[in-house]
Amino acid sequence: MFNFKHAQRSIELIEEFLTLIDQGSLIFKDGVKNYLFGNRENFEDNLKTLANLSSEADIKKRDIENILYTQSLMPQLRGDILKLLEELNNIIELAKTNLFEFDVEIPFIPSELNQDLIRLTELSVLSIDSLIPAARVYFRNPESVKEQLHRVYLYEKETDKLALSIKRRVFQDMPQLKLSEKFHLRYFALHIEILSDKAQDAADLLSIMAIKSSI
Repeated sequence: MFNFKHAQRSIELIEEFLTLIDQGSLIFKDGVKNYLFGNRENFEDNLKTLANLSSEADIKKRDIENILYTQSLMPQLRGDILKLLEELNNIIELAKTNLFEFDVEIPFIPSELNQDLIRLTELSVLSIDSLIPAARVYFRNPESVKEQLHRVYLYEKETDKLALSIKRRVFQDMPQLKLSEKFHLRYFALHIEILSDKAQDAADLLSIMAIKSSI
């Protein structure tokens, strides 16, 4: 009963942790949009909120690690679960870091790129949004994880395609931009795109974990 109580508490903490990652991705999406449209006050609120969510997620991750170790819970799965938590925490940490890069470097983004960059952000965040339910279901019904993950890979591929299209447009169809500005735009497209790559990394790990649990 003692172990069951702590196992339940660890799963509750994991659920709370996943909610923070989910919220962080949405704030990142909102932050990029507010930056593109010059909504400075809202953008600064996004920065503060995302920083707080990232800190909360880090604390929650440490709490989960502590309870898994001190109560000797799920020893066969513990290593993989800790790796998954690290991958997920990397997502929100990267989202925070990348949004702050907009604030620090203040990239010049032509308004004709706004809709493409908004769509790129939406696709990248959708890969994270698709990952969270798969992570949740792993702790209830690991057999159904695989069917949940196909959306992560789909959105990651679509993100890559659109990112490539944006970069090609910047370098080939926008002669009015300086080369330095083109490099800067490519860099910030990568900031957005890379979140979907991190979601894919976590999905790969989750897929392996589901296979292990079925053996």
